[in-house]
Amino acid sequence: MAKYEAYLSGSFDELLQVIHNAVTTGSSSATLEGASDLGASDRRVAVRVYERYSWLGGNRVSLSVTLAQTENGVFVSAIASGGSQAIFFKINTFGEQAFLETLTSILDSYAIR
Repeated sequence: MAKYEAYLSGSFDELLQVIHNAVTTGSSSATLEGASDLGASDRRVAVRVYERYSWLGGNRVSLSVTLAQTENGVFVSAIASGGSQAIFFKINTFGEQAFLETLTSILDSYAIR
């Protein structure tokens, strides 16, 4: 499992589009597998689940992204998983980290420090 969390600057809708574009253009095999949105007054949450084929690992990996509008700004949590070929423990996490980096390389420019 590889994980990235940060508060981001920018509008919720803009960041959601940036995330989608970064993931789907960052890999030719990346697809949106599912989406869920919740909005109530000034609070919003969007969940996106992406999947792609990892050439290095020879398997598929997933990336779950949650974007939440809070009183402190827009928070993102991205978690990549899958890809290991072992039964009882993980021996190959290269695909997870690489998938996550297609997103974090762009989101770092929006991160509030």
